[in-house]
Amino acid sequence: MNKITQLFRIKYPIIQAGMIWNSGYKLASAVSNAGGLGLIGAGSMYPEVLREHIQKCKKATDKPFGVNVPMLYPNIEEIMTILVEEGVKIVFTSAGNPKTWTPFLKEKGITVVHVVSSSIFALKAQDAGVDAVVAEGFEAGGHNGREETTTFTLIPMVKEKIKIPLIAAGGIANGRGMLAAMVLGAEGVQVGSRFAASTESSAHDNFKNKIIETQEGQTQLTLKELAPVRLIKNKFYQDVQDLYAQCPTKEELVTLLGRARAKHGMFEGDMDEGELEIGQIAGLIHEIKPAAEIISEMIFEFKKARKEMEKFNF
Repeated sequence: MNKITQLFRIKYPIIQAGMIWNSGYKLASAVSNAGGLGLIGAGSMYPEVLREHIQKCKKATDKPFGVNVPMLYPNIEEIMTILVEEGVKIVFTSAGNPKTWTPFLKEKGITVVHVVSSSIFALKAQDAGVDAVVAEGFEAGGHNGREETTTFTLIPMVKEKIKIPLIAAGGIANGRGMLAAMVLGAEGVQVGSRFAASTESSAHDNFKNKIIETQEGQTQLTLKELAPVRLIKNKFYQDVQDLYAQCPTKEELVTLLGRARAKHGMFEGDMDEGELEIGQIAGLIHEIKPAAEIISEMIFEFKKARKEMEKFNF
């Protein structure tokens, strides 16, 4: 037991990230049933769709699970009401000021965790009353912080500043990465990309297969003028780069991005025109596997790596 397993009442300190178009109730319940903490990603769900996924998740597992809520998304008040009505006990918030909703959620007896990209934001989250923070490094897939601080640097910096439990995220997909994060000061890890390429992920098979094909150097952070996002380099990514060569305005970037790019890519399987969000760690993901097998392998490798460390008898 450690601070994270105690906080969430789970077996392993492994949290599955709430990823848009990847993390519906099937993935969240599978992770929770395997001893981790599964999260439903509310960012890609209309309110009533989210309610449906929560209800199905409650039927699919009797273990703790949570919901990830990007606070800058529309319908936020309706989403928060649904979380309370459906009895959700754990909420991860991101992309917004934690002071806005943390008091409301805490009053309802909900455990609140906020995702940050710097020690400054970690302190603000702690001051807002959250129970833990996820510190996410620059390596992560999807929308990242503007600081571009890597996980290896970020975790000890945040650990030095805060007193509440710390969860590491960004570039973690196996047991060795989990051990490294915990040596740096984290009490748990949040894993996104590895679970995106799981059997239970709600992503399109085309996207899952693209993840395991992705090699080192084939992802890039871009669109910083809008919201920094790490993408697999495809035709859409190249279109963005071609537009950058013309010194575009913010409005021109918005026009190129259009609507539902992420849905077209990750959920509907358009590998050319879609926005394909994944982390740098994709280069270490070689096979689509069930979530339970992913967790089992992570724990096995974590224990093996920890034992191997014993040979360094300085």
